[in-house]
Amino acid sequence: MPEIVLHYIWEHCLWAGFAQQTTDGRTVEILSVGEHNRDAGPDYSHARVRIDGKEWIGNIEIHVCSGDWLRHRHHLDSAYDNVILHVVRTADKPIYNSRGELVPQCELQYPSDKDYLTDLFAAAQQMDSAISRIGCAEQLLRDPLLLTEGWRKSLLHKRLECKRASIERLLEITKGSWEHALYISLARNFGFHTNSLPFEQLAINTPLSYLQKHRNNLFQLTALLLGQAGLIGDDTALAKEYEFLRTKFSLTPMDGSIWKHARLRPQNSPELRIRQFAQLLYQSESLLSKILDTDDLKELVPLFEVSPEWMACSGSYPNGTIIPKPVGRSSIDILLINTVIPYKYAYARHRNNPAAAEEAMRLMEQIAPENNTIVRQWRVLGQTIHNAADTQALLHLYQNYCQHHECINCEVGYQIFQDRQLRLF
Repeated sequence: MPEIVLHYIWEHCLWAGFAQQTTDGRTVEILSVGEHNRDAGPDYSHARVRIDGKEWIGNIEIHVCSGDWLRHRHHLDSAYDNVILHVVRTADKPIYNSRGELVPQCELQYPSDKDYLTDLFAAAQQMDSAISRIGCAEQLLRDPLLLTEGWRKSLLHKRLECKRASIERLLEITKGSWEHALYISLARNFGFHTNSLPFEQLAINTPLSYLQKHRNNLFQLTALLLGQAGLIGDDTALAKEYEFLRTKFSLTPMDGSIWKHARLRPQNSPELRIRQFAQLLYQSESLLSKILDTDDLKELVPLFEVSPEWMACSGSYPNGTIIPKPVGRSSIDILLINTVIPYKYAYARHRNNPAAAEEAMRLMEQIAPENNTIVRQWRVLGQTIHNAADTQALLHLYQNYCQHHECINCEVGYQIFQDRQLRLF
């Protein structure tokens, strides 16, 4: 069986209904298949699996057999050290990461009918992009209004509910501290998709209480975060300061190789984003209360505007020059969409304040629409997109319905099925 078929089975959840377990007999629950990685590194990132009741978040690597792990030399590559599950058709030997740790393996269970698998292979060969074809594309091209405003609003609500569930999981980790949970979420979203997982791990490995002890010293904040990220480089002043702080707090730095640099513009490099994050912490006192106390976008945006002057105080860059760069407005919008508004919504729901929750949802309507491959595909299908409320709704529709063929649970799909039934009778 070609490996691409296993990718198709994994990505389209065709394993659903089959019991999965590791090669040593532990129960495996697949909570999220993750996001297909088209760059170097593991096949899927940001996946979530539960092994014998313990939830893991990380990367998935897929091979036909275990031996491919060795043939591809993943056991020597630290970029694969965060693989939480090796998914294979045949597990013919144990595998280890570059740290010598045993990697859990799962022989994926799925329909075994030969004709079915032949059809799968034909379908898999047609997968030429990260986005699968939307099942109702032809109908939407003929009648874009099949996707109603009411269904969009419901989808936005569902998306914010999913984000609220993620926030509640963080609150469990932080023992109910909304401020600490916000810090971790903000860090994750400072990774801007490509480095979101390493950024989240950086925040978890560097407790907020340690940073707060030095929040009035930008140089120390920068040294602590860059050092913990394993990205301090050859700046001897920062390295010396980090060594002092590492010893003071008994910290262990991350492996810097887990950060992605390939195909990133300079303004998105992890080193620059970490410096900007340090500056945000430096200039932001009582950030959570400021976020919760205002529903005015004009007051929220300045909270995330990092002054370039502060950047010049945070140490030199690897090439020895200072490149002051503020956080751009499009990046601020992403932080508002993925962190600020979900926290305002979750806190309103926590306080049983439906009016405040609705106000948080309305903030989405004041933010410019996102621009990515999924959103552009909806535009091609004739969907009008005015703001972030529209894009968030359409992203949720694609990721939770179209991608998993949940057409019968979608208002558009249900309407199409009803129309077909009426024509039959």
